[in-house]
Amino acid sequence: MIKVVLIEDDLMVQEVNRQFVNQVDGFEVIGTANNGIQGLEMIRQLKPDLALVDVYMPDQDGLETLFKVRSEAHKVDIIAITAASDIETVRSFIQNGAFDYIVKPFKFERIKKSLENYRAFCLQLSEKGNISQKELDEIFFKKEEHESGEKEDYGILPKGLNQLTLDKIMEYLSHCKESLSAESVAEGVGLARVTVRRYLDFLEKCGKVELDIYYGGVGRPINKYLLK
Repeated sequence: MIKVVLIEDDLMVQEVNRQFVNQVDGFEVIGTANNGIQGLEMIRQLKPDLALVDVYMPDQDGLETLFKVRSEAHKVDIIAITAASDIETVRSFIQNGAFDYIVKPFKFERIKKSLENYRAFCLQLSEKGNISQKELDEIFFKKEEHESGEKEDYGILPKGLNQLTLDKIMEYLSHCKESLSAESVAEGVGLARVTVRRYLDFLEKCGKVELDIYYGGVGRPINKYLLK
């Protein structure tokens, strides 16, 4: 059983994450913390295998918590689950050894996939005094294939658009069976409608989404988008 600690200040999100983790075979949440200070102390005491860490928290944020975890050499792996999507934050987590980085909002399937990959990673490394190059290649190349399979190649993005936000919108659309307006997508991903509209227009030009125009009795027509 893989022991997990949740470090998240939003109690509702914390409870949702707890239920998600406990639904995945082989994982058990053994502790929850409301900020980085509590989370670090819980890691010291409970010695979990894995910690799911938010970034924006009072007293001590997720990145500072990760720095301290690494400086104290705790044998715990980290998965970031956060609304922070700026490149510097993502880079800092990756440079300090985060196993995965999940941007809110997300579906159960996304965290399940991450945990299953982590479980497979642990199984391949367990009970091995030494490991061959072939076995290492299977671990790392499989992870690269999984990551590359989740993202589309759009070439060089137009100025003002970034890959993380684009992936976030694509991930949301992938779970929608009906066409949605820019306003509906904006509410779903937690971004401004104007911002989302720019990304949807770009995706429509790339041929990734279908554009349907709905004409009502009054007012301007509404553009709705559906992932192809």
